[in-house]
Amino acid sequence: MTAYDLSRYLNVRSAYGSSFAPDGTLAFLMNTTGVAQLWSLPEPHGWPEQLTFYDDTVSFVDFSPERQELVFGMDEGGNERAQLYRLDADGHIHELTGMPDAKHRWGGWSPDGERFAFASNRRNEAVFDIYVQDRDATGDDAELIWKGDGWFSVGGFSPDGERLLVSEAHSSFDQDIYVLDIDSGNRSHLTPHEGKVRYTSASWGPEGEAVYLVTDAESDTLELARLSLEGDLDIVRSDEQWNIDGVALDKDSGRLVYSRNVDGYNELTVGELTGPTTIETFPTPDLPGGLAGGVSWGPDAERFAVSVTGRQVNTNVFVVEAETGESEQWTAASTAGIPRETFIAPEVVRFDSFDGREIPALFSLPESAANGNDADGDTPVIVDIHGGPESQRRPSFSGLTQYFLSRGYAVFEPNVRGSTGYGKAYTHLDDVERRMDSVKDLRAGVDWLHDHPAVDPNRIVAMGGSYGGFMVLAALTEYPDLWAAGVDVVGIANFVTFLENTGDWRRELREAEYGSLDTDREFLESISPINNVDRINAPLFVLHGANDPRVPVGEAEQIAEQAAEQGVPVEKLVFDDEGHGISKRENRIEAYTAVVKFLDDHV
Repeated sequence: MTAYDLSRYLNVRSAYGSSFAPDGTLAFLMNTTGVAQLWSLPEPHGWPEQLTFYDDTVSFVDFSPERQELVFGMDEGGNERAQLYRLDADGHIHELTGMPDAKHRWGGWSPDGERFAFASNRRNEAVFDIYVQDRDATGDDAELIWKGDGWFSVGGFSPDGERLLVSEAHSSFDQDIYVLDIDSGNRSHLTPHEGKVRYTSASWGPEGEAVYLVTDAESDTLELARLSLEGDLDIVRSDEQWNIDGVALDKDSGRLVYSRNVDGYNELTVGELTGPTTIETFPTPDLPGGLAGGVSWGPDAERFAVSVTGRQVNTNVFVVEAETGESEQWTAASTAGIPRETFIAPEVVRFDSFDGREIPALFSLPESAANGNDADGDTPVIVDIHGGPESQRRPSFSGLTQYFLSRGYAVFEPNVRGSTGYGKAYTHLDDVERRMDSVKDLRAGVDWLHDHPAVDPNRIVAMGGSYGGFMVLAALTEYPDLWAAGVDVVGIANFVTFLENTGDWRRELREAEYGSLDTDREFLESISPINNVDRINAPLFVLHGANDPRVPVGEAEQIAEQAAEQGVPVEKLVFDDEGHGISKRENRIEAYTAVVKFLDDHV
């Protein structure tokens, strides 16, 4: 097999996040230049036109329902303080917010395209208020219609344009839904409840008479439900084993798409509401890759655009005819000349953990080992741990993963307890005082790897980002003899300093998952890897962005410094123009070239 260098794999492009214009033009994000920018296509297979030319990543795009104009968002250097901009048909760009110290979270266009809504923490960094603004106004002219006292976001205008759907997040697993009258400011609470209940992916139904969403209010798994404006909940679709991840509903036609998460892959159902809780289903779209999301309905809801990916399929935008299920790829994001047939798909495996619980994982073997040529136990393994922790490792495309596989590494991606996708009870198995049980799952996963005939038990690497970075550091301190090396990307080293220094708007949400500084400080200290740094034996690579608002760069600095003082071989790389992750292609190439050399030296 022809060998390709790392930069080729990291140059594989992605096209995603699409939005239809009133005339059927498709806008989308694509990272051809090294960061995601706005592009457009009038038809499939055409030559795309680049619409924005920034050094920073464009985060979303949303076309007006009435004009050939769109709104997009962008922050500065990964600081997540997104600003909103309007791009006109003639290419002129207008800054709509202009408050760089505040976050702005898009809430959608009004039905007539004259106004838009958003949530922002410009009044108080720790909370989000709700604003409505005229399409041609500036940030100072936005109307504050609701003063929030928590994490609020906008789910869209009602079909009559008089109300807003508003969500409040108490934690990643606990939300509330409200209807907010724009003129009066009166707010109706639709979801009073006790305990933790998810109400997510909420959309207005036809005529604005109800809301459709997914919830686990009555089940261990997420179900598709109809929520009346009086707060009555009716289940529309459910699955006892798997979550219904989300729903995208066109409020004019009643057509919808919802997805079912089956072991990390998803299955789309397309249909049309024929009654409050009845759906006429259409043929299932034939899409590659096994993962599709980010649905954008076209004019008259005759078709929709969707981002499609898979471990063997780099991300591109497809357009699906709703009634027939016929699909067509519109974008042509490049594989950088690497043949698609060389990409390797994972196997879904399960292993028993310390308490007998079965833990799911994705396991990929390099070509040599998969063909049985490496059954003598010579294959090194990268244990790649997802962040969140309220997340799930799914088989989307990753150029870095494919590069490691091409270099002869196996890749093991566990969905330890606390991961989403396996029911409500599973997600809570790592809450607060049970935090380290998820690290025990890593130990059990390594035991499973030791029993695999292809694996070299002396060459197993822990790698992860964000919360996954904490898991790497915890694995290195709790089970120091298991690891040949660790790669910590924007990870948490000290839960106390992390919670003290994370963005004010995030602290309450994170404390709901990890524990409170006021009541759980001693426990948080006890599980922080920084306080057990003397137990690290394996060489450590620490990678971070200087502008990270979630896990401040001080986490990287303290673990690198103290591990080095213990005599551990440590390399640290910090990028001044990055935030929570390394997003710019030039930086990714530099960063992971250094990581690969580090692993070559130590593994």
